[in-house]
Amino acid sequence: MHRREFMGVCTGAALTAAVKGPSAPALSVRAAPEADAVPFSLTVMLWTVFRDLPFAQRLEKIAEAGYHAVELVDEFKNWKKEDFAEARRKKRELGIEIDGTCGVWIPLADAGKRDDFLKSLREVIPTMRELECTRLIMQTGNKIPGLSPAEMHANCIETLKRGGEIAAENNIELLIENIDPEENPKYFLTQSAEGFDIVRSVGNPHVKFLYDLFHEQISAGNLIAKLEKNIDLVGLVHVADVPGRHHPGTGEINYPNIFRKLVELRYSRYVAMEFLPLGDPVKELRDARELAISSARSSRAARSFDSGRKYESA
Repeated sequence: MHRREFMGVCTGAALTAAVKGPSAPALSVRAAPEADAVPFSLTVMLWTVFRDLPFAQRLEKIAEAGYHAVELVDEFKNWKKEDFAEARRKKRELGIEIDGTCGVWIPLADAGKRDDFLKSLREVIPTMRELECTRLIMQTGNKIPGLSPAEMHANCIETLKRGGEIAAENNIELLIENIDPEENPKYFLTQSAEGFDIVRSVGNPHVKFLYDLFHEQISAGNLIAKLEKNIDLVGLVHVADVPGRHHPGTGEINYPNIFRKLVELRYSRYVAMEFLPLGDPVKELRDARELAISSARSSRAARSFDSGRKYESA
């Protein structure tokens, strides 16, 4: 997902002014398990579906498709306090949570914008409380003219160290994301390997990496090896197939293997569907959910079978 000139399809607007909201919700590191033998939970990036409907009806459609969580970009940008209250009422009625949102659009790679970033981060926290959301998705921004890649890399680390302190104080998580150069050739962080290195260098458990498999497949591929190497740094996984950003199974990514690998690695956070439906969105979301769960269950079953085998020496 993206924003303005350094974002792509997932566009938005400036965040609403900070308002005093409910108490900060407790940070939930683990998602509620999606089903028996499936450690992760499934969510939907809401910008991809039902954009012509009012917010409450969009949540109803998400629930109809079998999901219990959504992620936001700027759907709330013009909301008043009563709109936030109604959204909370509706999501509780449907058993849906908002597991992540965007809201800070200041680039991480520009040290000259660091104070602006920290100010914007502080200002978005009351809105996150209104949403009862504890995870903030952000981007590094575009490359900064005149700076080397090493300088931009270092700037991201320092800004996130400072931001991570604010996140820890407020019991939230910051998630940075990779975006492929085909979608935005100006964007700084195009490969997950560098993103994982940045997060590891920050060294704060409140700063994680959003592993977008769609973008990474276009940028570099080798998706599973990076999961295996960096699973402790993954705060969120985004799902769409390549090419076209459509539902799993329409392109070249072997999503059943990825869902099985997530089980093997005991990944217990969220996996977000961020694809553009080709037909009925409810059906395609249901199908994607079933693919994820059935693949994950097959991995668990295979592990149980293997662990129960008895081997005899020759």
